[in-house]
Amino acid sequence: MQYDLLFFILMVVTLLLALSAVELKNLLYAIMSFCGMCITIAAMYWLLNAPYVAVFQLLVYAGAVVTIFLAAITLTKMKESLK
Repeated sequence: MQYDLLFFILMVVTLLLALSAVELKNLLYAIMSFCGMCITIAAMYWLLNAPYVAVFQLLVYAGAVVTIFLAAITLTKMKESLK
């Protein structure tokens, strides 16, 4: 019963973060909400007794993809400021 409630809360938070990642105008905030969404998905995998998939989700999506997004934003902003 306790895990069902926690899983439901994580589902609602994941949906809210996914919607905010798509709808936010500020790109940095959108990336941060995407990172939060990836973390909550990893927590749901952990609750489903799939720790390997949860760690993979954290390493690949919350770690690598968000880092690439942030680097691309930084380089794009730097390129625009040089002009």
